[in-house]
Amino acid sequence: MVKSHRIHQIQKTRVISLGRTGSRIPEQSVLANPSLMTPHLPPSPKPWNTTRILTASTSNKHVPVYLWILIGGYDSLTGYEKRHKPSPEHANALKGDEAFLSADEYLKPTLEDDPLLEVPSEDSSDEEEIEVWPQSPLDLAAAKRQIKRLKQQLQRTKQDMIEYRAFVSERLNFTSVAESLKEPVPSSSIHVAAPLRDDDSHYFQSYGENDIHAVMIQDKVRTATYAQFIMTTPELFRDAVVLDVGCGTGILSLFAARAGAKRVFAVDASDIAEKAMQIVKANDLENVITVIRGKIEEVTLPDDVTHVDVIVSEWMGYGLLYESMLDSVLHARDRFLNPDGGVLAPSQCKMMFGLCEAAEIFKERVGFWSDVYGFDLAAMAADVYNEAIVDVVDSMASEPVVVKDLYLKTIAPKQLDFSSSFTLVSTTERKTNIHAFVLYFDTFFTASGEPIPEDSQVHFVKEGDPILAEVWQVGGKPHISRRMSSGGPLKKPKPKTTSFSTGPLSVPTHWKQTLFLLRDPIIVHEGTIVQGTFICKKSDDNSRELDVEIHYTVKYEGEEPSEAIVQVFKVR
Repeated sequence: MVKSHRIHQIQKTRVISLGRTGSRIPEQSVLANPSLMTPHLPPSPKPWNTTRILTASTSNKHVPVYLWILIGGYDSLTGYEKRHKPSPEHANALKGDEAFLSADEYLKPTLEDDPLLEVPSEDSSDEEEIEVWPQSPLDLAAAKRQIKRLKQQLQRTKQDMIEYRAFVSERLNFTSVAESLKEPVPSSSIHVAAPLRDDDSHYFQSYGENDIHAVMIQDKVRTATYAQFIMTTPELFRDAVVLDVGCGTGILSLFAARAGAKRVFAVDASDIAEKAMQIVKANDLENVITVIRGKIEEVTLPDDVTHVDVIVSEWMGYGLLYESMLDSVLHARDRFLNPDGGVLAPSQCKMMFGLCEAAEIFKERVGFWSDVYGFDLAAMAADVYNEAIVDVVDSMASEPVVVKDLYLKTIAPKQLDFSSSFTLVSTTERKTNIHAFVLYFDTFFTASGEPIPEDSQVHFVKEGDPILAEVWQVGGKPHISRRMSSGGPLKKPKPKTTSFSTGPLSVPTHWKQTLFLLRDPIIVHEGTIVQGTFICKKSDDNSRELDVEIHYTVKYEGEEPSEAIVQVFKVR
């Protein structure tokens, strides 16, 4: 869009104002010397005292701009142009003696307060509005005067831009214009709303590709645990109405349909929803599964369905909360989940935190740069300490502690930003350098949707675990072993819980673990206490990312705790 091309009509002389440069050129000067105009402008197709149609260049585009320089009749012509929008060919054919140029009906502006029809106040003077000076000053005093004039002119142009921005924001609500006008402006009481930040586009686009879905489905710990829970909990899924939030390929919806669900609504905002529709059709489940493309915050369920019995979703990100998909699941819960007995799957997650030697990670990410073919490239490792690392470790140097327990039935979105104290006790039998804190999560499913018992232990999947070798028979039903009779009185069984862990003691998952490298390694012995606070919140720059602060002290047996150390990390 052309930026503020305006024509000022004053008592004696009209002035052409080109908003990109702020140059004001008296009409008489133009008439006498057309070369004063920008070289982008073509020769005049009409006499100068009648009509002038010009082309101005702005940014990367050439935009036709109509600058009418008329001896009388400017306001009428502008009104005619705004009301009838004549083509350039028609405008070129005008001679300047048309009857409508003197007609009063075109003097009324189409748009009130049109900045293109601005007229300076009566006390405006020619000297204030029109400044013409030689190309090069003759002496220092003249140069200073010219600099002063240029500064005044620049200030006026900036003020014009402030007023123009305010006009666009108030009258047109034209976000794209506000986006294009990002030059700094002087302080003003007028503020234009910035364009809304978009944290979602890249997120949804990334899930439109095949590779990421192959990685997730091939993660047997993840996929087989979901399948096990859904397919072996008929009391929950049979004849149920199920909502799959962020369905991806629709694999969880397929499990739910095979488990006997009456209706399944599979919702995804990325391009993968198109593939999900094809997959549903290929498996002859169109009468059960309905794929809906859109954000869960914006969609409406078809057939007047207002509540569902089960919400199933694989929403977890690195460190559990990365990507902030849980916010969408909680929104779906509040909108669609049956308040009388509805269940979320999974129903509970725990964020686990501990000490980790991470010697190999440190060597690969930091130590490597200290000697590269005899050169010190250590500067390359400087930023490693500012960003979390997603990688696999096979052991920990302390027992993990829970820094956040998320019961999905009741947790509120605002509680996903949190601060939690921790106390970690070293379990190493020898003197060890601790290079990192490690974060992972455990996930739990219950048929009732109730919180898991306090003494519940997560299931660590090991190599050779039956869940990894599950053979799914034709028809999709896994083999279910029969319970052996004990011969004695039956005890009331504990609520059925299905779970998996993404920690170092389990078969690695696609989530791996999230590591926070320490600038200064902690030297620990058995019993060394590392105590502090773990702070996690959505990033101010991108709500899909996380900002993490770790405050900690180190206490050795018989000594006072060290001074507090703070490190800040970005999870992205």
